[in-house]
Amino acid sequence: MTGDPLPFPRERAEPAPGAVHLPDWLDPQEQRDLVRACRDWARPPAGMRTIRLPTGGVMSVRTVCLGWHWYPYGYARTVVDGDGAPVKPFPPVLGDLALRALEAVYGPDGRSAIAGAEGYAPDIAVVNHYPHGAKMGLHKDKEERIDAPVVSLSLGDSCVFRLGNTETRTRPWTDLELRSGDLLVFGGPSRFAYHGVVRTLPGTADPDLGLVGRLNITVRQSGLVDP
Repeated sequence: MTGDPLPFPRERAEPAPGAVHLPDWLDPQEQRDLVRACRDWARPPAGMRTIRLPTGGVMSVRTVCLGWHWYPYGYARTVVDGDGAPVKPFPPVLGDLALRALEAVYGPDGRSAIAGAEGYAPDIAVVNHYPHGAKMGLHKDKEERIDAPVVSLSLGDSCVFRLGNTETRTRPWTDLELRSGDLLVFGGPSRFAYHGVVRTLPGTADPDLGLVGRLNITVRQSGLVDP
């Protein structure tokens, strides 16, 4: 990995109640496999797209959704703000990873203390690609109908991730360095915390990944049912 390391610890951390950061959780082969899978998921139809917000602004990340299609601000079974194609199915590999992640961060006993962690049945993945210079403002993941934890996997360039509070976009917040292979889970009291990406760090990815920029995969349980 190239670039100057940030002065953040590289060990398990709990930056807020219900939020756990595990560095280097994915091994190099798992990372390469996920990058290849993301390339497949990104292909049309229902491929990676640029999101235009209701305010007219355009997000600097590009996104592809699996299982349910996220758009501002809801979910659908088709790409309602794109090519109109049916959303790609939720991959079992991501469901397995998300279940492993909850076991890793909360343990078999701790899961019972986190809302939605027991009986966790993820059915959505949102894959965001951050090209150089992209960022994401502080926001809540609140379109789901259930308060089950969010599982976040990082690939490629490192970033500065900001985990805020549940009330406002202002302080208090905690900044974390997320590198390729890192796992972040936020549930319980932190499930609806504001969070975002302050900046990415170009050139910090392992060249073996063959990835320019950063990929972030978030896995969620929707609580939605088809009409």
